[in-house]
Amino acid sequence: MGRMVFLIVFYVCLQGLVLGVFEKDGEEGGLHLTEAAAGFDQTLSGKLSELLKISGPALKTGKSRIFYGIHKDFPCVAVVGLGKTSAGVCGSENWDTSKENIRQAVSAGCRLLQDLEVKHVEVDGCGDAQSAAEGAALGLFQNWLLNSYMIADSVGWQKGVVYAEGQNLARLLMEAPANHITPTAFANTIEEKLALHAERVTINKRSQAWIEEQQMGAFLSVSKGSEEPPVFLELHYNGSPDSKQAPLLLVGKGITFDSGGISLKPSPSMDAMRADMGGAATVCASIVTAAALKLPVNIIGLAPLCENMPSGKATKPGDVVMARNGKTIQVDNTDAEGRLVLADALCYGHSFNPRAIVNVATLTGAMDVALGSAATGVFTNSDWLWEQLHKASVVTGDRVWRMPLFQHYTRQVTDSQLADLNNIGKYSRSGGACTAAAFLREFVTAPHWAHLDIAGVMSNKDEVPYLRKGMSGRPTRTLVEFAAGLAHDD
Repeated sequence: MGRMVFLIVFYVCLQGLVLGVFEKDGEEGGLHLTEAAAGFDQTLSGKLSELLKISGPALKTGKSRIFYGIHKDFPCVAVVGLGKTSAGVCGSENWDTSKENIRQAVSAGCRLLQDLEVKHVEVDGCGDAQSAAEGAALGLFQNWLLNSYMIADSVGWQKGVVYAEGQNLARLLMEAPANHITPTAFANTIEEKLALHAERVTINKRSQAWIEEQQMGAFLSVSKGSEEPPVFLELHYNGSPDSKQAPLLLVGKGITFDSGGISLKPSPSMDAMRADMGGAATVCASIVTAAALKLPVNIIGLAPLCENMPSGKATKPGDVVMARNGKTIQVDNTDAEGRLVLADALCYGHSFNPRAIVNVATLTGAMDVALGSAATGVFTNSDWLWEQLHKASVVTGDRVWRMPLFQHYTRQVTDSQLADLNNIGKYSRSGGACTAAAFLREFVTAPHWAHLDIAGVMSNKDEVPYLRKGMSGRPTRTLVEFAAGLAHDD
């Protein structure tokens, strides 16, 4: 009999509901139900409000409380704290606090239900359907059935789900074992994801022979130590085919595993280098998302994909290689390989006369030291481009922070004994993220270029409450929001 009761309770708890409550401004402990929560409370003749009053202290931002058996359709109801109704854009935090509060709170409620093995979750839009959907879908991550509850803004809800699915795609790619996501497997996965949008997307999976024809000596110098063949993935999303506007060019570092090459990394945490293709993952995922949203903008995505491995064929410290633009590079450290593959990709990307170039890479440990996981570091030669990226990041909460691109750093990489450039510069430990950006700048002639170093935001421990522990997929949503902004910016 006891077993039978357990099974019945388990069955009826397969469906749950997440509702939000705000803190009343100027009233200690006061709560204000969202429109959906108030409607739900009305169907219960005020029972929800009463339970909230007697069940403990007022719900603080991001905290949740669960009630069982109060509604026949929703045996499990999670109520989450959304913070103050007056919250908005915060200049000191560089994000919209209200949106972040909603993402964090809804995610907490969904994960609480998920931990109870609830399979179907309905979510209150909490006054911002897109943010609620992002929090729910990012928090649940996988294996969920998710719907909106009493939401008038179905467009915003669906947009938020698609944004989150894009970041989740990047997370899955970055988290996968390196023997599963090889350069070829990565390219095939993106091709499969874009198959639904074939009328708007052209995919070219360039072979090693093509890479050699393009004289991408810097890229080839990294790939030669591996048994896995390199792939140069080229994506064209034609969201506005009749537009005379030049395309946005996104370039992502695609090292599917980084051992460091001959300059071998220490073994502790080397397994995390399966995510060294995070730049390519976020760039490709953002194009998949743009296609799903049918954004009216043209985007070209480039992902030089390879492994960086030690072998008898691998590049040796001190070797000199030539990039596509004819510049020679002294490779003093084979673990500074990301800038080499990006150098050739940036040179090639200029041939499309892009409106703007944004490259994304897990490039330097120095970036993690500088900013940690708080924000993506941005190095750019364009105030306009910086403003567009910053504006997008305030909306998404996945922040960016501008870093210096001084000639001071350029002189450090151009002072080379054997070649035009040195891949680590004169002082390898000082300003490493800055000298890496200065190195990339030597392969850029476009007036609007930005380099995003995402090494610090590659993974998540507990810093972003609505992401689980593991690879983060950041800053996919910021890239999508940025592209969406360009679609409407003349």
